[in-house]
Amino acid sequence: MFRPQIRVLDCTVRDGGLMNEWQFDDDFVRAVYNACVEAGVDYMEVGYRTSEKYFSRKENGPWKFCFEEDVRRIVGDNNTPLKLSVMADIGRVDYEDFLPASESVFDMVRVACYVHQMDKAVATAEHCLDKGYEVTINLMAVSKVMERDLDEALDDVAKSRVPTLYIVDSFGAMYCEQVEALAKKYHAALPGRTIGFHGHNNRQLAFANTIEAIIHNCNMLDGSLLGVGRGAGNCPLECLMSFLKNPKFRVRPLVKAIQDKLIPLSKQIAWGYHIPYLIGGVMNEHPRSAMAWMESDRRDDILAFYDSVVTDDTLA
Repeated sequence: MFRPQIRVLDCTVRDGGLMNEWQFDDDFVRAVYNACVEAGVDYMEVGYRTSEKYFSRKENGPWKFCFEEDVRRIVGDNNTPLKLSVMADIGRVDYEDFLPASESVFDMVRVACYVHQMDKAVATAEHCLDKGYEVTINLMAVSKVMERDLDEALDDVAKSRVPTLYIVDSFGAMYCEQVEALAKKYHAALPGRTIGFHGHNNRQLAFANTIEAIIHNCNMLDGSLLGVGRGAGNCPLECLMSFLKNPKFRVRPLVKAIQDKLIPLSKQIAWGYHIPYLIGGVMNEHPRSAMAWMESDRRDDILAFYDSVVTDDTLA
């Protein structure tokens, strides 16, 4: 429950933005930032670094792109202990989209990839290391990865300078036994490196699986306020911070931000545990079909979603 190496990252704006195309106003982002500062959170992930060649600012809010001027409008020069993170998806960002760290308000770049993109992820991560950033690689959808492919990806990371690799339960499909097995596998392949964990809550196990990751020496941990995130959402940051007995952590600022910003937001967009997301997690599938159902006028007909997805006796 207390280990000085543990670092907590808030991904409220970045992952929550998947539910509203990152259309958060400045007051919302500033409230999350202030809460993270006051609560002693180690990192706040402001959003994605994405090239305008691939996405339009007419359809996506500023936190899809995280241009320096937009972020500085919220945080100034960020003269606080809180470090700022940005995520970069392989195939959606170019090397020239990153300033030298000495000229940027960001401290860390998290490179997100699928297993077949690991070579490109390593190259991008090392490019960011050379520019002075802290770096992680977040290997997404690991619950779908075949063991041989995972072994090859871990070998690529082992040969690189990348200091941190994340276990990412993108589909909220994992039980604690799988978290344990993956944590042990990552540590064996990457001795001396930091292993992180990012969980989704399709089976209402994101917090429990994060605890399991802690037990098995994962020291970079993600959470979001009120669990906001794509579909079923993430590990609730307030749960995680209440569990970790680090004396620098304070939960009250998180509760205030939840009351002021997240609860009103929950009346506008729907995230969190719902049966369609549960079914997706059980079947280890991307939540896109469940999200589409939840946004349709049939969202309350959960039996129809079940029948449309489950075609055998797997869940019967």
